[in-house]
Amino acid sequence: MSRPATLPTPAALRRAILLHLRRNGRCSTDAVAVALGSSRTAVAAQLRALESAGLIAKSVENHGVGRPRNLFDVTAEAQGLFPSNYEGLARGLIAAILEVGGERLIEDVFAARRRQAEATLRQHLEDALPPDASTADRVVALARVQDSQGYVAEAIVDGDAVRLVQHNCALHDVARNLPAACAAELDLFRGLLGPGLIREQHIGSGDRCCAYRMDQASGI
Repeated sequence: MSRPATLPTPAALRRAILLHLRRNGRCSTDAVAVALGSSRTAVAAQLRALESAGLIAKSVENHGVGRPRNLFDVTAEAQGLFPSNYEGLARGLIAAILEVGGERLIEDVFAARRRQAEATLRQHLEDALPPDASTADRVVALARVQDSQGYVAEAIVDGDAVRLVQHNCALHDVARNLPAACAAELDLFRGLLGPGLIREQHIGSGDRCCAYRMDQASGI
């Protein structure tokens, strides 16, 4: 006696539906069910779940005699669920910049990025903190932002010193071969916290983290 086919889990079925719609564009419930070898009931249930989550959208198509049919397609919000190659793009862009303008142009590009990041972070700190916020408060707020950006960051207050510690480098593949990237980060944090900021540890130099120390009395 043959064994029954293993039914996909709801999560696996949702993933299969998204991939099918991504490849084929707008499809009806019946078409998706046939293509995936699943029941119409199961597919319809997962289509409703995906639509509620904003990952697919429904449109109505009139096709002559009979009731209009519903067609489904992925939305822009679903893009983050599909593979991306941002690291490859970054490496390719940096290689192209080096080819066009050499190290000097790379330094100019990272300096421009640092200025943009500083303006954004400065506005965030101004919105989150009072004008007379202490250095420790500024480092704590900055650590929260960096943590949300993938740096696994924290602020450590130790007596008169406060440290910003980043346990992960979100740009490691780019930064490890480009000193300009790490130099730009140091300049960024000095611009936000004060020129007395010191980098004590550096992932690019083989340390487990990037750690920056600021004496509270010498902050902005």
